[in-house]
Amino acid sequence: MPVQATPTIVAQLAPHGMLRAGINMSNFLLVTGRSANGDPEGVSPSMARAIADRLGVPVKYVPFPKPGELADQAGNDVWDIGLIGAEPARAEKISFTAAYCEIEATYLVPAGSPLKSIADVDKPGVRIAVTARAAYDLWLERNIKHATLIRSDGLDGAFNQFVAEKLDALAGLRPRLITDVTKLPGSVILDGQFTAVQQAVGTGKANKEAADFLSAFVEEAKASGLVAKFIEQHKVKGLSVAPPAR
Repeated sequence: MPVQATPTIVAQLAPHGMLRAGINMSNFLLVTGRSANGDPEGVSPSMARAIADRLGVPVKYVPFPKPGELADQAGNDVWDIGLIGAEPARAEKISFTAAYCEIEATYLVPAGSPLKSIADVDKPGVRIAVTARAAYDLWLERNIKHATLIRSDGLDGAFNQFVAEKLDALAGLRPRLITDVTKLPGSVILDGQFTAVQQAVGTGKANKEAADFLSAFVEEAKASGLVAKFIEQHKVKGLSVAPPAR
């Protein structure tokens, strides 16, 4: 039976009579374009609209150029739900659902690199280019023990610094690296993944009933095929439906 929104849940998620959905515009897998009126289109805007429909309120998109900027506004009455990667650092201020979809993160290495596997990368002297404050950057910050992270602003910035400074590896989401590898003759994308970026729906910590509703809605959306439908509808490659919550 579809999860129902009680008046308390509607009040928590739409205190201004609409669902204000924070959207990370930098994730090209989740936001694939804009509508005629300028609203973002893609899997995450479609998820937000489906949640608003279940609440019985209109959706208002609140776009952010980067996920970190979206997360920074938690608790500031700027958005009611935020659709970004669920990370422990962000979860200090945001209650996240389980992931509704996930994206493999791996490395690109230059031609002739001695780095042949994911495990080879975390070694002393290895310099990894990464987009600052991306969900996979937060994962690397917690888990890399020996290599050095070289942060840049934005995906293009990380790629350009990787090339210009002859860094050893470029961390990124596999679909983007598939594009980057075509620009660098002889470069290779390493097999496997160092993490999967889990895209989730978050709300303010105070919204306890709403957080439970959103978690149930996400599980329903995965099980019913709704998330898969959005991925197919927006013709996204490299995005997969996340497994059921444990």
